[in-house]
Amino acid sequence: MTDITDRKYSKITPEGLDSLRQRIGVKIENTVEPWCYEATRDNIRHYAHGIGDDNPLWCDPEYAKTTKFGDVVALPSFLFATSRIISGYVGGLPGVHAMWSGADWTWHKPILRNTEVRTEAFLKDLVEHDTKFAGLAVQQTYHVDFYDAKTGDMLAEADSWCFRTDRDEARENGTKYTEARKEGNRVYTDEELHEFTKHYETEEVRGAQTRYWDDVNEGDALPTMVKGPMTVTGFIAYAQGWGGLYIRANKLAWQLQKKHPSAGIKNRFGIPDCPERVHWDEEFALEVGAPGAYDYGPERTSWLTHHLTNWMGDDGFLRKASCQVRRHNPEGDIILINSKVIRKFVENGRHLVELEQLAVQQDGELSAKGTAIVELPKR
Repeated sequence: MTDITDRKYSKITPEGLDSLRQRIGVKIENTVEPWCYEATRDNIRHYAHGIGDDNPLWCDPEYAKTTKFGDVVALPSFLFATSRIISGYVGGLPGVHAMWSGADWTWHKPILRNTEVRTEAFLKDLVEHDTKFAGLAVQQTYHVDFYDAKTGDMLAEADSWCFRTDRDEARENGTKYTEARKEGNRVYTDEELHEFTKHYETEEVRGAQTRYWDDVNEGDALPTMVKGPMTVTGFIAYAQGWGGLYIRANKLAWQLQKKHPSAGIKNRFGIPDCPERVHWDEEFALEVGAPGAYDYGPERTSWLTHHLTNWMGDDGFLRKASCQVRRHNPEGDIILINSKVIRKFVENGRHLVELEQLAVQQDGELSAKGTAIVELPKR
């Protein structure tokens, strides 16, 4: 175990957990300002490009004019940019690391261009776990409702959860990522890269070619989607569209750290900097027990929904999606996403298909898994 004299970070305590439990079910007032209040053309496009999605329904107004929407609409995962709570901004246990680990989404309406989004959130649950990664960990789950601020219509609802972990314990005694901490970095040959990037060459956006429920069969497999190779540049591209949790500059960074001192962890220059830098600062990522700078959890969930929206086309509607993040994707990893239809059914007059999703990295290790329900038109 880590000696108390060697500790650098705060520890999960019974007192801290008892205090946090008092917040369960209590509506969160004055939530931290979201990155995006509105689904503007630019906000939608920036989020889509942040996950490598060039679907013209999100990105090209001229194309979108030809669809039933008459204008660009937001991709389902765009709502991550409208709530920092759903994206992993956790309360309580100051100084204890938070790793975003999954979400269950339900969408009710398309998110049309210029929709102003209002959210309501509360802490839903706390569950203690004994993990290989960091010993005691706490699964902290929030529920968020998303509304059209002008009409009051509910757009979507979601639960998301973070694992709160002891940074010192994860660094010194965690075992989950021991095998990932190898001497040196993997260097790909051009031939190896082509085996993965050829999927980009053949990636299909279904678009205006309607996919009918009648033509889908249980067991149908979707074309493999690739994400990567992972680079810090890619992680930053996602943060540009999504906004991050603690990324602030100059006076605004100082204000945040003054209000929340544990959000300013000193870097090698002795300057308080945000805990989110695990996604671009390898030295700090290693300090908290990760195998190196790694991707964002909401980013990975958005990749899985990207796979589905490419397949379903403009006339499909993503009703539900659940994603569990199972490991870090450190810089250098390549992710392959596969999905297949596991059920066709009709419910409340809607023609639906259920899909199972698996994302693995280049050596076959599980990165994330999920399920989804897509509504398709019937002939």
